[in-house]
Amino acid sequence: MQITQDRVVRFDYTLTDEAGKKIDSSIGKKPMAYMHGRRAIISGLEAALEGKAAGESFQVTVSPEEAYGPYRPELSQIIDRKTIGKGQPVFVGGVVSRTEKTGRKMQYRVSKITDEGIVLDQNHPLAGKTLTFDVSIVEVRAAEIEELADGRPVELKAVEASAPVA
Repeated sequence: MQITQDRVVRFDYTLTDEAGKKIDSSIGKKPMAYMHGRRAIISGLEAALEGKAAGESFQVTVSPEEAYGPYRPELSQIIDRKTIGKGQPVFVGGVVSRTEKTGRKMQYRVSKITDEGIVLDQNHPLAGKTLTFDVSIVEVRAAEIEELADGRPVELKAVEASAPVA
């Protein structure tokens, strides 16, 4: 069975950056599961999976535009430490919440801490990066009726149901 619209796909992957540094991998864990054509994964990887079948392996390099988008400097800002709510830990790579002037609560990733303040970034951590995926397709199957209605594989709903409530 080939990967086409609304097929449930499970695959193993190793993700590396332009320098070949490993960013993430499913090897030794559960394979990644998604429903094809529902925009559940980045567009460049989904396009590369189209038409493939279980048992196939391949490598694909995905541009920032087909992954997490270009890095947008306007989504990064320096703020005074005092504007972060008390009790929020602040460290590079951490996430902090702020309430904007509009009243909307936003989450920011701390990208740098300087003498001038804290650099907060709303860009995805992989924005602006060319990514390479080494992929091995484990399973391709027709979606069940409830999966089609929900747009997600059953195994993803089972994981969410077992997750602790925050």
